[in-house]
Amino acid sequence: MTDKALRPEKALRLGTRRSTLARAQSALVAEAVRELSGRPVELVEITTYGDTSREHLTQIGGTGVFVTALRDALLSGEIDFAVHSLKDLPTAQPDELTLAAVPRREDPRDALIARDGLTLDRLPAGARVGTGSPRRRAQLNAYARSHGLAFETVPIRGNIDTRIGHVHGGRLDAVVLAAAGLHRIGRTGEVTDLLPVDTVLPAPGQGALAVECAAVNVDLAALLAGLDDPHTRAAVTAERSLLAALEAGCSAPVGALADLLADGQVVNEMRLRGAVGTLDGSTLVLLSTTGPVPTSHGDAIALGRELASEMLAKGAAGLMGERAH
Repeated sequence: MTDKALRPEKALRLGTRRSTLARAQSALVAEAVRELSGRPVELVEITTYGDTSREHLTQIGGTGVFVTALRDALLSGEIDFAVHSLKDLPTAQPDELTLAAVPRREDPRDALIARDGLTLDRLPAGARVGTGSPRRRAQLNAYARSHGLAFETVPIRGNIDTRIGHVHGGRLDAVVLAAAGLHRIGRTGEVTDLLPVDTVLPAPGQGALAVECAAVNVDLAALLAGLDDPHTRAAVTAERSLLAALEAGCSAPVGALADLLADGQVVNEMRLRGAVGTLDGSTLVLLSTTGPVPTSHGDAIALGRELASEMLAKGAAGLMGERAH
């Protein structure tokens, strides 16, 4: 199976969701694989339940619904490898699949696209800010409470075009989206405010991609490993370990970000920050921990578990039952 899958004359089949963003992300990985291997790569579009359902993500199992169909296609042999937004991946990795590469991360921050070039702090009272993320709603509402702002967060669904269209059409005053996605589809020019991570902590893994293949396809996994960025993998492993230790799904109102701290030119520590709060912003648990740069998968997992333990001791468990309706 492995030899057949890697015959020089055969194109590698890369599974992708059909959205503009998914195709753009997959095209970036496809080009990187072509450059790395000299192999042709073809995109295979896969429709997921998350793309066709009109229900809110929190009602259909969170962003993990975007992953299932791609993983099924991998296991059936319909495709050779798949690209996911890492923040969509459930924290439990199936034994049959390998997370072969986590390429270098894009900007992990959230971005505001608002009418009339407004920034978050200049949104007028009663402004309607759309987002499909309980995490964003919890932190935006907490920020509004602490800074005397009176905007309203409202849940929305749809692809990037649909969401930005709500602003252009006047149905919303602003929307919040991942900066990385906007960059990958060439729409950063529409951003009116990049939200500092101290204002809204991103989702675990936000800005990073996951390249996955069948575990039995060891030659392909070894090839794809050439795309891996060790620092990004360590960071997202710590973030996802935090999420798993909190026993929270990818639709829970949990933010996490691990970044490397440098002393001059020498990177010697990793800081992990975590946040969880109620949707109305009335309660927010925000903590951080710092440790040596992880040198193994286990070290990164330990860093996440350590912070999760501290957050649970501060009452985080009671804040994750809420969901957007």
